[in-house]
Amino acid sequence: MQHIVILTGAGISAESGLKTFRDSDGLWEGHDIMEVASPEGWDRNTEKVLDFYNQRRKQLLKVAPNKAHKALVKLEAKYKVSIVTQNIDDLHERAGSSRVIHLHGELLKVRSTFDQDLVMDWKNDVKIGDFCEHNFQLRPHVVWFGEPVPMFPMAADLVQNADILIIVGTSMQVYPAAALLDFVEENVPIYFVDPKPAIRPRDSTIIINEQATIGVPKLVLDLLQNS
Repeated sequence: MQHIVILTGAGISAESGLKTFRDSDGLWEGHDIMEVASPEGWDRNTEKVLDFYNQRRKQLLKVAPNKAHKALVKLEAKYKVSIVTQNIDDLHERAGSSRVIHLHGELLKVRSTFDQDLVMDWKNDVKIGDFCEHNFQLRPHVVWFGEPVPMFPMAADLVQNADILIIVGTSMQVYPAAALLDFVEENVPIYFVDPKPAIRPRDSTIIINEQATIGVPKLVLDLLQNS
């Protein structure tokens, strides 16, 4: 069974109504990203950071997977499928995808500030005074700027062993995620679904100049019919 690895970014979730901080104004929901997504921002104003993610969590629980998320699930009928997402939402899981790696963490989880491996599911607001079992403050289970990306080695291994690579909703211009392209074997076909493709193409790259909800279902249908 061939292995398809899918790299997804903010563009696929944007079509479900989730905003991306990399909009033209450089802000994320009106916030300077370093204020709400860095260890320094956390240290300066913990309450502000918690409130920011509380609002994002509420927003996430009001939206649903779109046609692109749902189409990717269909590939599992004939392929081994691994999704590596830069998104912190759970829309791939809610759509039904069975193997999802979150490079940048998960919004519906929190972790201890004492032990980063102490992670728990969390759908409610997080407040100052919400402690782990060791009596340390809980924080969003999200990789902030300047922090290590612990899931990167696993993601790189998946990409290195892919028979087909699909990229959706991400420019693949921002590191460390962009470095995943360095692990793709030379002759592996790459399908890049994006209305404004920014990838540097190689001979095996196929550009699908469409939004995710249009381009992904078309690609999935083609892959299933020709498998």
